[in-house]
Amino acid sequence: MEITYTRKGVFLYPNLALDPADDVEFGKYGQMRRRYLWEHRKAMYWGMYVEGTLTQHLLEVDETAQAQVDLTVRRLLKQYPAPDRGVDFLAYVGHLNNLTTMAEETVLHDLIYA
Repeated sequence: MEITYTRKGVFLYPNLALDPADDVEFGKYGQMRRRYLWEHRKAMYWGMYVEGTLTQHLLEVDETAQAQVDLTVRRLLKQYPAPDRGVDFLAYVGHLNNLTTMAEETVLHDLIYA
């Protein structure tokens, strides 16, 4: 990416414009990654921002994390079957929430906070 400059007097000002891709909304995991980079890895955040790769990175992390959580929940359901939904709906929902939390633990450690 080449940056051009405009001269005003003795100063050179970079010709920067916001990328329309910055208006993209990220899912839960993309937002978590963005916040982590902003709070703990500022140099990495600004480096990707200036290069124009931040949006793509956050979209990829969001998509990958969601896919891994879904896959892990399906695997955990085979290992720990859920109670019958018709008999005890609250136990069913609680069980799925617990499995989702277990799956998110690994994803957050591996993708978001890495």
